Amino acid sequence: MDAPPTLEVAVVFERHKAPSAWEDWRHLPVEVVQDDGGFGEAARTLRDAGHTARFLHPGLPVRLHRDEAEGYYLNLSSGSPVWFVMWRVSDEDPSRAWPEQVTLSYHEAGRLLDAQERVDNLPLPAEVAAWLQTFVDLHYRPEPKKRRRPASFVDPDKR
Repeated sequence: MDAPPTLEVAVVFERHKAPSAWEDWRHLPVEVVQDDGGFGEAARTLRDAGHTARFLHPGLPVRLHRDEAEGYYLNLSSGSPVWFVMWRVSDEDPSRAWPEQVTLSYHEAGRLLDAQERVDNLPLPAEVAAWLQTFVDLHYRPEPKKRRRPASFVDPDKR
């Protein structure tokens, strides 16, 4: 069996210290970039200015699976395709957050949200959207629409 098409990415996170009276820390993914292996394997600090900091988390695989083709299609057909980044905050140290998963499937992102995970989206570059469109063109086949007959035309014994 062939391995699924995979793209390695890195996620840039931004952290804000005490952004409001109700939060000690705010984390948000700000960018997803393709990772050709030049970023290394470990997360690292890009900039730390005290109140704000940026961190790079490399080496996250984005795998395309045939059974998610409809989810990829929905992402592409939305008009503004996105990366979906699922991320977590440390229970022991709330100043730390990291991405767990990056996906391109609208359905997979929905399942993660249903499971109460944090999921944010970021714009998808045109070259990645074209790569995803090639996969969708090969593997997505919409379900044929079935016409439902109005109940008045159905035999009364079958209503």
